[in-house]
Amino acid sequence: MKYVLSEEEIAYYRENGFLVIEDFLDPDELEEWRCAVDKAVLSRGEDVLPNDPRHFSNQNVFKQRLQLWMDNDRIKDLILDERIGKMAADLEGVDGIRIWHDQALIKMPWANPTSWHQDNPKWSFTSDNAISIWIALDDATPHNGCMYFLPGTQKKRLKDVNTDSSMSEIFDINPELGEINPVAATMRAGGCSFHNGLTPHAAGANMTRGLRRAMTCGFMPDGSTFNGEKNVLPQSYLDTLSVGDLLDNDTLNPLIYHSSVQPVSYTHLRAHETRHDLVCRLLLE
Repeated sequence: MKYVLSEEEIAYYRENGFLVIEDFLDPDELEEWRCAVDKAVLSRGEDVLPNDPRHFSNQNVFKQRLQLWMDNDRIKDLILDERIGKMAADLEGVDGIRIWHDQALIKMPWANPTSWHQDNPKWSFTSDNAISIWIALDDATPHNGCMYFLPGTQKKRLKDVNTDSSMSEIFDINPELGEINPVAATMRAGGCSFHNGLTPHAAGANMTRGLRRAMTCGFMPDGSTFNGEKNVLPQSYLDTLSVGDLLDNDTLNPLIYHSSVQPVSYTHLRAHETRHDLVCRLLLE
């Protein structure tokens, strides 16, 4: 995994609100992520990865499977990787990073585009430093639905829209965005991008017979508080919260990296302990 960021990459991200990293995963790691994600998606009970692409001719935007880390041990091990957490923290300049939610995003053959939108306004915390990783499990091109970003737009809060809105809606209600040229985030399988939770982004239609698979995860800066939005929070937990409460539930939103804890090695793990368990234990000791 190419997890060490240069000063130039961090500066680019902070200026533009996104960063593409080619060859983030090596070929063996890419195959591991592909197999893990495919199996985790299929385990949810609906076959969204069959061999015959004709099965998908009526799909709309994408197939989406959330919180795979919660019921799949291999995905949990991959997503709760402190190296990824450190990358997110370094890009945003924060001390700690918690998981918000993961999601597999699978654009089927002939799938419609994903409309321009922001992430953080939909989530249960409000932060200028929310961040997501988007890992390409297939080549992402203008032909099959690669991502697009509006550079520099993370620096102010905009009026947001849903992902199934028309492509022009965010520009209709935020006309200043129409002056900005979008950047296509093409990448080979195994590449990744990071983007700020306030950076408007979109994805094109899949105009091919193949799938465009991606594994993504949104991250919450440690210390974030509840803003009143339910989003992915379970109702049982939501019922215990008031606006302004700290979102520090280590079961739902595990802390995967904190600058006060040394990088985690597998040799430091106790039996049956995950890496995020170790981070939390060391913070308490």
